[in-house]
Amino acid sequence: MLTTDQKGAVAETAIALAALELGIGVYPPFGDGRCDFIFEVGPRLLRIQCKWASRHADVIIVRCYRARRNAAGLLRQYYSDDDVDAFAAYCPEVRQCYFIPFADVPSGATLHLRLAPARNNQARRIRWAAEYEFAATLGARGAVAQLGERRAGSA
Repeated sequence: MLTTDQKGAVAETAIALAALELGIGVYPPFGDGRCDFIFEVGPRLLRIQCKWASRHADVIIVRCYRARRNAAGLLRQYYSDDDVDAFAAYCPEVRQCYFIPFADVPSGATLHLRLAPARNNQARRIRWAAEYEFAATLGARGAVAQLGERRAGSA
């Protein structure tokens, strides 16, 4: 059983390796910034927050917030688009990395990525895991183009 810190280290290592294998520059920030890496994608520098993702049946769950315990209980800290440009998540059960632009994170800050169709045949408003895989987002099509499309669509 891995500790939270160990899970974070594994996720960061897997994410850095996957990005480097796609030819993306990966740089660690210095200081107390809220991001884990800077990705150099074409002419853009993107602030990336790394996350450990869990698989529950046919769904990958990515929690795009920080949770810590304190005297009052569980404290959740949410990110803003001033903190990060995107999240990168690693799911060890499927050994896959996912790239999630900040604009795609729902208001509850928990993203559900489906690996297979829902049993009730729901097809609307489903986020397919394959559409967020590093190869699909950072590979051939490129994160810069995708971030630009998503921001233009949300404006």
